Amino acid sequence: MPKVSKAQQRATEKYQAKNKEQQRVYRYRSYARKFIRDIANENDLKELQESIEQRLKEIQKASS
Repeated sequence: MPKVSKAQQRATEKYQAKNKEQQRVYRYRSYARKFIRDIANENDLKELQESIEQRLKEIQKASS
């Protein structure tokens, strides 16, 4: 793996510091996809499906 320059490291750290919330969203989205794809069993998926449907209803109600 190629080394990253110190300037690039500083730029990355600066971006991450300024965008903590967005980084958190990316991280959680990645965890969720990994869980669904590789770990979840049928019961887990059904529970998640119910949670997703409920959340979608809440979002739709709030935007109305």
